[in-house]
This record gives sequence, structure tokens and C-alpha cells, in this order.
Amino acid sequence: MTQETDDSRFDSPAADSRFDSQAADSRWQARWEEAQSFRADRDADLSPGRPRTMVLEMFPYPSGRIHMGHVRNYTMGDVLARARRMQGYAVLHPMGWDAFGMPAENAAMERKVHPGEWTWQNIATMRAQLKRLGLAIDWSREFATCDPAYYGHEQALFLDLMQAGLVDRRDAWVNWDPVDNTVLANEQVIDGRGWRSGALVERRKLTQWFFRITAFAEELAADLATLEQWPEKVRLMQENWIGKSQGLRFTFEVESPPAGVPASFEVFTTRPDTMFGASFAAIAIDHPLAQAVAAGNPEAAAFIADCRGTGTAAAELETAEKKGFDTGLSVVHPLEPERRLPVFIANFVLMEYGTGAVFGCPAHDQRDLDFARKYLLPVPRVVAPEGEDEAPIGDEAYTGPGRLINSAFLNGLEVEAAKAEVIRRAEQAGWGKGTTVFRLRDWGVSRQRYWGTPIPIIHCEACGPQPVPKADLPVKLPDDVSFDRPGNPLDRHPTWKQVDCPKCGAPARRETDTLDTFVDSSWYFIRFASQPADRPFDAAEAESWLPVAQYIGGVEHAILHLLYSRFFTRALASIGKIAVKEPFRGLFTQGMVTHETYKSAEGQWLEPGAVEKRGEGLVEVANGRPVELGRSEKMSKSKKNVVDPDSILDRYGADAVRWFMLSDSPPERDLAWSLAGIEGASRFVQRLWRIALLARENGDAADEALTRQLHKAVDGITHDIDRLQFNKAVARAYELANAIEKAKPGPARAEAAKTLLRLVAPMVPHIAEEAWALLGETGLIADAPWPVADPALLVDAEVTYAVQVNGKMRDKATLAKGLDKAGAEAAVLALPRIAQLLDGATPKKIIVVPDRLVNIVV
Repeated sequence: MTQETDDSRFDSPAADSRFDSQAADSRWQARWEEAQSFRADRDADLSPGRPRTMVLEMFPYPSGRIHMGHVRNYTMGDVLARARRMQGYAVLHPMGWDAFGMPAENAAMERKVHPGEWTWQNIATMRAQLKRLGLAIDWSREFATCDPAYYGHEQALFLDLMQAGLVDRRDAWVNWDPVDNTVLANEQVIDGRGWRSGALVERRKLTQWFFRITAFAEELAADLATLEQWPEKVRLMQENWIGKSQGLRFTFEVESPPAGVPASFEVFTTRPDTMFGASFAAIAIDHPLAQAVAAGNPEAAAFIADCRGTGTAAAELETAEKKGFDTGLSVVHPLEPERRLPVFIANFVLMEYGTGAVFGCPAHDQRDLDFARKYLLPVPRVVAPEGEDEAPIGDEAYTGPGRLINSAFLNGLEVEAAKAEVIRRAEQAGWGKGTTVFRLRDWGVSRQRYWGTPIPIIHCEACGPQPVPKADLPVKLPDDVSFDRPGNPLDRHPTWKQVDCPKCGAPARRETDTLDTFVDSSWYFIRFASQPADRPFDAAEAESWLPVAQYIGGVEHAILHLLYSRFFTRALASIGKIAVKEPFRGLFTQGMVTHETYKSAEGQWLEPGAVEKRGEGLVEVANGRPVELGRSEKMSKSKKNVVDPDSILDRYGADAVRWFMLSDSPPERDLAWSLAGIEGASRFVQRLWRIALLARENGDAADEALTRQLHKAVDGITHDIDRLQFNKAVARAYELANAIEKAKPGPARAEAAKTLLRLVAPMVPHIAEEAWALLGETGLIADAPWPVADPALLVDAEVTYAVQVNGKMRDKATLAKGLDKAGAEAAVLALPRIAQLLDGATPKKIIVVPDRLVNIVV
């Protein structure tokens, strides 16, 4: 699309002298919107053959206002999206809102407003803030997950997965957040506390809806190897969470079990090689044997009740104090029938992992060692590195490689060989079998709250749980709810849950649990790619954009969101809804934006604006009292080290903010906010304006060196943006700007200036558009083609030789690259400085290192 250039804006020298960021920002944002520049379907329709690509940043929660972390995240994605458009791609770069969740309900309780009202107000505020950044977003595809037009389709997908057997309902021990009054998935329990409320999590047994993510555990683990454009650390985190383990499943026989106590139980272990080092057996509190013991033993029952006061997450139990109850029972060691092992009920064994029972080998498992030390159990070493057979086990279990010792027929074998031998003998004798298990548990998606997607199920006394007919979707949340007391308002709504059974017509009730908000974000990228009104998405259209070519977001979502999205996409593929299995081809996890922290003399956190430097120290602006400088940390409201993006945009403009976010550190590392940094970025924006003015000056000077440097910059910046190494691209732009400013007026300088503008246009689009128009170019620079480097100009035609006399540096010579030995000798001997030093003497020898050095020996 072309535009008419209004050159009258540039007639006044005063107007030319300085770039007006405020006026330019609003002008060009309006121009892009008027032209619908970033509509994905516009690009695709204009050139049907254009390759398609999708660039996506993790969509935000509408909490109220954007913060600098948002600014950095969305600027990075925007640079890539704009560059791809200029490189000829049809680009889908959308934005939406992850709008359900507890914060809205908390706000409703605190502020006496409806969660929807609070959410939509926040969306309006944050949308306006994001637009001020000049992001190249296709706003026509915007949606919020709290809109029935979105979550109604999610309900339809839930029913499709249920029909395919990938959703079920069952009783389960769950993590209960007593503050948010809702269930949490294991992944949402951090150090024993709810991920949002921070409350200590409890164990409860509830009837819950589950997604059968475990049905895809093998695929999810194996296909991590195909995600070559993901950070290794994220792949490793997912691999560990899925936790594929190969080992031995075997049976422990209980010696002389009392009436009502099982005579045996199964154990799974990944370390069958260490069985000769076993000193106890342990079972989960929910294990049938534990329940049988507790039925006749009040002390055992009390111990189990105490353990229920903690969460169910494996990560929490790993770090919690190891507690056990000696049942008084013992089991027969399968490899040494004459040995007996005591049986404990233990708080660190999970019923959901393996069989809910383990054998303890304290010497080679830290958890078992902590337990054994506490309960004074033996710690026999059975694996040792060469020469350390007699080394005792101290406070740390030995988990490294070595050979088996104190292990009868296994002695002398390496660990892996010993594992195989135990499994072979177990299978041969019939007391065990080699098997594979996963740490991954099914995803419990029931949440006892209002502000979420209603689960589309109707409960009938006669017919059981029945799906809501798709013709009746969406099941909408009622607006007239009360938050005057804790708990789920849907449970106490007088009419909403009362409904007839869709199967028999009898009075029934709606499911009052809503879906985990991570369900909303597990398929939103598909809805961005295709948005028909009558179904969740059109497969062919969605597949034309997916998988997401570049996904950008925080590493904190490595397990929760990314794993769930991988599962959900696979689940849809398994029922024929879409052909894509991996949703995100490329993943980039950006660093955080940090700021110094400040405390008053009374120990209160202070905002940056309340502090100023006086002399060698910091003081409060209001009263001059000294201020304690703390470390630089992630910007957070709690520590008041937040910088408001709006105030910075008001003062410096969008381009300076964007440039600073890209320039100061590698994008995967944390970025320390500084006033000096943003002011430096603002100065560079003004430099670009002055370079555009220089390009208007007439002249005829040729400059081959500048042309070569220009093409090297094109090549380098192109590769830097492709690799998301924005700070390197910024450094190259500075170098090219320096060279342009030093050059004489002429075609080479003018071409270099225009090319520099195209190279930085994805990073600082407003100044780029303004300068592009200033130079008389038609059309938007956003639509201009990306510069392409000439390979011939990437190779230097000349090189600099170091010239030595008797090994000492005496001069330099710029000569043609690839010059032969004779030519290099002649050129160096002709240098005035060298001729003076030789003073007529004939060199004994001349050593030439091609393209690098000439050493004259006299």
C-alpha cells in the first residue's frame, strides 16, 4: 500500500532540527491503523503465495496496567514480526487476554465490583497502553478468554475430549488452597504453598474432573527431542517433570500379616541394582496396607491424619521433613529370603507414583538416607567408585557411577549391568518384571470458583453426569452472584445450577466447578489462527499458520502452560481435530526487567521517584532522610521498584523505550532498568533523525568502504534478528550510524542512511517512518522490502599487514587481499618509514604471512 508524503511538514529548519516523538508516535500509529497494515489476512490476500509465519508472545493477564516486563516481552516479538513482514512473509502477530482467574474474584470481594467489570476495565486500560508502544499487532483477532464467544468453544472441545475418553471424573486426593478455596494442580504448588495465594496447601479427597495427560506421557517425553528451537533448560525441565523411569516392579511378601492386612504389596524401583542395600520398606499414607493398619491402630491413624495437613505435590514432599510410622510389620527380601525389612508408613511416598510403595536404600538415595538417619536404620553401601569400597556414607547419599559391592552375585558389575541382571533374575524367578512408569500425573482441572469456564456437565440422579448438548453451548456464567463470603458463588446461586437432565428430563443440577484457567491458555493460539463463529477453529486455516514459528515468554511457564499446551494440541490431533501436534516450533524465554530497591530509615519500601542522590548517598525526596540501597530485583509492586511505562513514554516516546529494552543486555538475561540507559536510547533516536537530515545533503563523494560496511551491517543485523540477539543488532546499528556520520555527502551516504532506517525500522518504527517520509520515499517503511546483502561486498578487498623489522612492529600497510609474496614484499619495501629504517641496506630475509604480516630481517 502506498501513501502520499506530506513534505510540507519538513519545510522549516526548526522543525527539522529535532525529532518530535510524541507527535510522530500518534501520527504513525494512526497511519498503520488506517492502512490496516498488520492484519494477517490482508497480507495473505494481497499475495496469496506469501509464506506464512506466526509470531506470538504469551498473552497477558489483565491485572490492571502493563509493566516493563510486558514492554520488553512484546517489543521482542514485535521486532521479529515486523522484520518478517519486510522479508516477505505474511505474518500473524495477535494479542488477547488470559482473563479468567482468582485475582478477579479477589478484586470483586475487596472492591465490591463484579469480576467481569474489573476485568474488562483492565483490558481497556492495558490495550491502550500496549498500543502506545506501536506494536505491529493484528488487533482484529483480539479476544478475551472470559468472553462466552471463546469459552463456549472451549466447552465444546471439552465434550469432544470427554467423548474420546480423554476426560474422566473420579475421587482423588488433591491440593486444597484454603485461602483461594480451590483445588490446585501439583504444578501450581510452589514450596508447599498455593502459587497465587501463598497459603500452605492441604490434602483433601474430592471428586474431580481430569484430563488424561498421562495417555500422552510417552509422546510428550520422546518428542522433546524434536524441539530443536527450544532452550535446552526448558526441555530438561519438562523431561524431568514427565519423569520417564525404567526399572523393576516386584512384590514384597508380608511376614505373618494380621487379619485384614494384605499379605503382599507391589513396589516399583528405578534402582534394582541397590536392592542388597535395602534397610526398610515404605508405603504411602493412602496405600491399602496403611489403611488396613490404621483401621486397628489409633497411632497409625493419627499419623496419617497429620500427613494430610500437607500438599500432595512431589516437589513439596522432596523438601519436607521425612516422617514415618513403624507399622510393626516386616517383609521378606526377595534376593535374600532370610532377611526381613521393617515396613513404615511414610509421608514422602506418593500413592500416585509407581505403586505407592518403595524400598529404602539409604546409602544411595538422599531421601532414604534422611529417613534412615532419623529412625536409626542401617546404611549399607552397595555402590562405590574404584578404590572407595570401604568409604562410609556421611550426610550425603552416593548417587554416582561405580561398581557393585556387598551385593552377592552383583559384585563387580557396573550399575547398568547390575540393573539388567536383577531384572533378568526377577523375571526368571517370577517375583518381578521390568517396566516403565512416569512421574507425570493426570491433570486435575476442576476449580471451585466462579470466574472460570463452566464445565459443561449436568448431574442427574438417575442418569449420572451428562454432557450439555452442544446446541445449548455456551453455558454462560450468571451475572448475579455474590462474593460476600468465601467459597464458590455458583454453589449457592438460587437458580443457575437448577436444570433438567438432557437425557431423561428429570430435575438435575449443573456442574458448579469451573475449569482450571490453564485450559484457556492451552489452545488459545489455535483460536488466534482461525476464528469461525460456529466452531472452535477451522483445521485447514489453523494449520496454515501453525505451529507458532516463534513463541516468547517467561521460563516460569516451562511446566504449567507449555506442557499443558503440548498435551492439549496432541489430544485434539488424536481425535482428528487438527493435524498439528507440537504447538510451538520455536521458543524463547526472555529475562526479567529489574530495578534497584530502596528502603527508608524505618524499613519501608520506597518508590524510585521518592528517592534522589545527594552527594555520595541516597535520600528521600520528601524529608532528606538517608535511604538504604538494596539489590536490583525483578520489578514488583510489593517492593515498589516499579517504573510506570506511561510516564516514560510521555517523556521519551515509544522508540526510546523500545530501543532501550533491546540494547542493554542479551534478551535471555535480566535487564537492569536505568535512567541513563533510557536517556542514551533517546539520544540515539535523535541521532537517526540527524542522519536522515544528512542524507538530504547534496554531494557526489564515492565511498566504497562505507558501502562494504553497510552490506556487512545488513548481513549481521539480519542474522542477529533471526536469532533474537537484539543487543548485537543494536551494536551493529551504532557502528553503521558512526560510519554514516563520518562520511562525506554523496550517493553512498544517502543509500547507507536509507538502508539503516530499514534495518532499525522493526526496533524503532516511528522515527523510521518519519525519516522515511522526510527522505521522500513513498509508502510506509513497514511495507518496504528488507535490505539484502551483496555477498561479494561481505569479503574485504583490502587487508592490513603488520610490518616488522627484526621482529619489532614498525609500520602498517593496507594492501590488496590475496596479494602474492612478491607483491607484498615490494609494497612494504616502498613504504617511506621502512625505506628510512633500512637506509639502503639489503634485507637478509623477508618473511611474508599472507594477508597478515611482513617481517624484514636485516
